[in-house]
Amino acid sequence: MSTQIVNKPTLYPVISAPSLQIALQSPRIPAFPCENTPMFTGIITGVGRIVAVHALGSSSTHGKRLTIACPLFYLDDVGLGDSIALNGACMTVTTFDPAHCQFTVDVSAESLDKTAGLSDTCSINLEKALRANDRLGGHLVSGHVDGIGTVTHFAEVGESWELRILAPKTLAKYLAYKGSITVNGASLTVNRIQDQTDGCEMSINLIPHTLRGTALGTLQTGSSVNLEIDTIARYVERMLQHDLQAAPSNAC
Repeated sequence: MSTQIVNKPTLYPVISAPSLQIALQSPRIPAFPCENTPMFTGIITGVGRIVAVHALGSSSTHGKRLTIACPLFYLDDVGLGDSIALNGACMTVTTFDPAHCQFTVDVSAESLDKTAGLSDTCSINLEKALRANDRLGGHLVSGHVDGIGTVTHFAEVGESWELRILAPKTLAKYLAYKGSITVNGASLTVNRIQDQTDGCEMSINLIPHTLRGTALGTLQTGSSVNLEIDTIARYVERMLQHDLQAAPSNAC
């Protein structure tokens, strides 16, 4: 399964003002925090760019405020408090400016420590939270990063590209041949796995359309990526654990 992309042009407007102007604050505020309710599909709907990073305090316990430039018209249906996944990490829109195609999010120190690619200016994958009437083109994604992987190989093979990622050893049991994995927010299919002493290396095929419509094309050997395992795998593990605990003992 290769990631499907909504075909909207990724165009960035020229920003004349040096700072973000806050405009059109919508009253549509979610009833629950971002980290509890939204779901995603891993289908990237736009490629944005972190254009500014501001520290929210002077100590290591403070987070950062990110200003993201997004494609034209991307914010037309976005309101204050909506959830948008940045490279696979669910974040809450704290301010937004449709006229300049920019929005901000506040990222906690904990989130910065557990993710990659959110602490400096760079291109990022964007996905708005799933609605009840949306197509589930990828797989169910929660927007919670389970671990950080390292790109070990990224090279062209025929008309496509092979991406190999070394996942942490703690995630190895959740990876399976032809199973789903979320890489920087993109729902992808695992074509091969190889267990190693320091983790599990997976091989993924990326078609040219996926590279054009996501920020995955900027990856290179050594790049860190956000990984989220398939939600179904979590429940399978939990059920197996429960069965083992509930099994009667054969001891006399």
